[in-house]
Amino acid sequence: MQPHESARGPHVLRQINFAAVLRAVREHSPARVADLMQATGLSRPAVTRAVAELRDAGLVADVDETAQVSMGRPAQWIRFRAEVGHVVGVDVGSHKVIAMVADLAGKVVASRQVTIGDGATGDRLLQSVRDTIAEALAKADLTGEDVWGIVVGTPGIVDESSGEVLLAPGIPGLAHLPVLDELRTLTPSPVLIENDINLAVLGERWCGAAVGSDSLVFVHWGVRIGAGIIIDGKPYRGANGAAGEIGFADVFSAPETPDPASLVGAETSGVSEHGAFERMVGTQAIAELADAAAALAARDPEALLAPDTPDVLEAVAAVTSGTASDGVAAVFAAATAGDPTALAVVDRIAARFARGLAAMLLVLDPGEVIIGGGLSRAGETLLAAIERHLRPRILTSPRLVLSDLGGDAVALGAVRRALDHVESRLLAHPGA
Repeated sequence: MQPHESARGPHVLRQINFAAVLRAVREHSPARVADLMQATGLSRPAVTRAVAELRDAGLVADVDETAQVSMGRPAQWIRFRAEVGHVVGVDVGSHKVIAMVADLAGKVVASRQVTIGDGATGDRLLQSVRDTIAEALAKADLTGEDVWGIVVGTPGIVDESSGEVLLAPGIPGLAHLPVLDELRTLTPSPVLIENDINLAVLGERWCGAAVGSDSLVFVHWGVRIGAGIIIDGKPYRGANGAAGEIGFADVFSAPETPDPASLVGAETSGVSEHGAFERMVGTQAIAELADAAAALAARDPEALLAPDTPDVLEAVAAVTSGTASDGVAAVFAAATAGDPTALAVVDRIAARFARGLAAMLLVLDPGEVIIGGGLSRAGETLLAAIERHLRPRILTSPRLVLSDLGGDAVALGAVRRALDHVESRLLAHPGA
């Protein structure tokens, strides 16, 4: 089959050149034509033509100051007009909303974070999202007319084609709400919705712990657990947008255990409160394990030294804790200080986590694994324990690191996704 004529004509070559020069001037601004030639490998006429198209589109401008060269005319310097447009990246969680406003070079010029109280419904959360975006824009002295794109990250499964949130565990009522319609009242530009962890992995690849990596898994570890995947430099979402939902993997039940109830309720179209893996390694499980371990240690200080002591696991089911996040922070602080009970808890939870992570790594064989979410703050004590338990379970050894971006990973990933969308539109219509 011969390629269509429109896919190989001179306009396609111009589009490719336009894209190459756009990226080069954005990364190296201000730059001379000679610099852009070196960065792109294009000829002077090709670069000059692309610069003229970028100038017509309002994306570049000549720098007033020129560099005088010995013998000959002054060199022409060109800068990328990052200020000509802006994008908004949004992180929507069950207890907070973060909105970041960035220019077209990706520089964050304003941000706003709002805490959402317990019991927030989808409607209330949607209004908070809208208000937070509006407040962030006002903080940057911008309006919706200045925005070239908005990307919103939300937990759950998102239909990429329609932008509809199909399932949203942890945020009651968010699924199937008219999120796009509501946010489009803020701007005439495109509004996109994406799974939050899929955005977090983009953020880490863009400006975090794995810059430029083409083979990457990002695991969000907190109350909920999920993974973002990049294969050959591209995000992998799966056929239905549900790739990476490792929190629902069951790697602990005995083989003869009866099949569990369906994860998705047929009547309510809801999803289980927590997945099997989340129940064993999430922050609530860690807090409960710590309480049980402390009680066991009080009875028998030597018991925790045995790696397979069943008492702790049996005690967890009967223990309730107050604030899980506070308890978890205390556990890791104590472990860092060398407390034997806390170290035993960290080792136990790392062993559980490694079992689930190994299953994913054996399938994907990534070059790098980033651990993000609240547990990433536990530091090297937890990381070393995970590596120790993971090594005998896998065939290769990916680089295992903690997130550099922390709680900003999703919002920054949303900014990156918005910039990518803007660029794809520009490349589709270079003269626009």
